[in-house]
Amino acid sequence: MVTSSHEAAHRIFQDRPELLSPVFRVLGVPLPEKTSIEVLTGDVTEIRPLERRVDSLLRVESSDGEQFLLAVEAQRRRDPEKAASWTYYLAYLKAKYGIPALLLVVCHDRATAKWAAGPFTTGVEGWTALSTRPMVVGPENLPVITSPREARQNLALASLSALTHTTHPEVDAILEALASALGSAAKDGESGDYFTELLEIGLGDTPAGAHWRNLMAVGTYFPGRGTMIERSFLKGVAEGQEKGREEGLAEGQAAERSRLILSALEKRGIPTTDDHRTRIADCTDLEVLDHWWDQVFTVDNAEELFIEGGEEARG
Repeated sequence: MVTSSHEAAHRIFQDRPELLSPVFRVLGVPLPEKTSIEVLTGDVTEIRPLERRVDSLLRVESSDGEQFLLAVEAQRRRDPEKAASWTYYLAYLKAKYGIPALLLVVCHDRATAKWAAGPFTTGVEGWTALSTRPMVVGPENLPVITSPREARQNLALASLSALTHTTHPEVDAILEALASALGSAAKDGESGDYFTELLEIGLGDTPAGAHWRNLMAVGTYFPGRGTMIERSFLKGVAEGQEKGREEGLAEGQAAERSRLILSALEKRGIPTTDDHRTRIADCTDLEVLDHWWDQVFTVDNAEELFIEGGEEARG
């Protein structure tokens, strides 16, 4: 049965193919810098009604014309039948397209990842006819990203890391770093709605999913999906930018960032005094506001915002 978390773990490669470069580096497999990536149909059925379908299928071509296929599968648990299915996928894709084929398996726990690495052999005792060796990414080799700045540098990798570290002791810090990075991206005019929805769907009804929805309560929800994307803080940023064009761009951006910070504190249930609210609302220094926004998801009280790197440090 295909679940939302299953879908998120492989669809990110279709929607954000630039993710392949850091993932291949994690695996120690060289990938040319100048590559084009094409999404292909995952249907590997020869004769119906027997239906076989790869989760995601990509064609990767380097600038010098070298090509290979990459089948991406999301796997949440051991499945004895997958050994035959994966062997079939690779053999069929090689025969159909006439170019090499690789298999990448995305796992959410170490035990499944260890099993998925294979090798899976076909043959009899004393003779191996075929051997299938998937490439595997999961909690063992994907980085734990708890820095908002590092998450901002590669939102796709940070999102995949979050999806595969749902039981990690620092999962809350991982999600808070990603939330902060998405907020910074929005302030820079980039849309973080794809990753916001991907994480909410992919994390599902887990404790990590509940924490993510709490973080995104300051933000948005997508109609029809039950995700929290209706009153988007991204929309608020856009409105703030429009106001900035009318009243002065810098002033409008500062006002909008102040509003987001106050909204985040309110949604997290952190008490604020009149002095706190005035201090945040009256601040026009975008660097100070950026610092406060980076801290707003992790502080335990409003006063902590003003310590280290903010106005206090500036004297």
